[in-house]
Amino acid sequence: MGARAFPSSLWLVLLGLGRLWPRAEAGCADGGRCCPGKDPSCISTGWRLDRGYGTCYCDEACKLTGDCCYDYSQTCPALPCIVGEWSHWSGCAQQCKPNFRMRRRFVEQEPKNGGEPCPPLEEKAGCLEYFTYQGQDCGNEHVPAFITTSEYSKERKRYCVEFRTESLSPHCTVESRPYARWMQYLREGYTVCVACQPPAMNTGSHRCSGDGLGADRNKVLHWQAVGNPLCQGTWKKVQQREACSCSIVHSFIFT
Repeated sequence: MGARAFPSSLWLVLLGLGRLWPRAEAGCADGGRCCPGKDPSCISTGWRLDRGYGTCYCDEACKLTGDCCYDYSQTCPALPCIVGEWSHWSGCAQQCKPNFRMRRRFVEQEPKNGGEPCPPLEEKAGCLEYFTYQGQDCGNEHVPAFITTSEYSKERKRYCVEFRTESLSPHCTVESRPYARWMQYLREGYTVCVACQPPAMNTGSHRCSGDGLGADRNKVLHWQAVGNPLCQGTWKKVQQREACSCSIVHSFIFT
């Protein structure tokens, strides 16, 4: 007994429904589409994330515009930027003069599909070398104490001196450059901790010339921030301690 044939009218109805009902597999995966940046030509046809059906996109910008194909996240997973370890700090750019040292890191994986962007790849920090290239000591040329943030220091702190800031120039609080923002935390009347480390440390006395050695608590001493010669001021020595107890933003090192 043969199969029964459908009436021609029923076939027309089924054909119309097939045209109205979209293919479930349509989307980014259907065309193997996954485009960087903003690309108006990176399109497909299928369900969108807003539950509408029609033209949808498979570029990175679709997340912002809200017109991604429903399978964009699965087909184009977000990959964050991955960077390597920091390099060692370089030496100072110049000897016997407040200057900068630098360290870098490199991108191991570029961000894709709206993944987390890369963090800064370069850092600068103030520094001061006390010897010329010929090995001559030029530390005596510097009268004020030169300081920088202790944030980048990984060396063991030899000793710590507490100072109470008496005055500072307005150029400190308005500093906004990434490597010098630590200067914003210098405030009049605050107690700060300053550690002594090489190369500022005298090899004979194991002290820093700017730490107020031999000075009484009423003597006003001068300091200057490395990285911005206009950021300078005065302080008075409070006490010497075995270890620093200040918060990181109020901890510095002689440099």
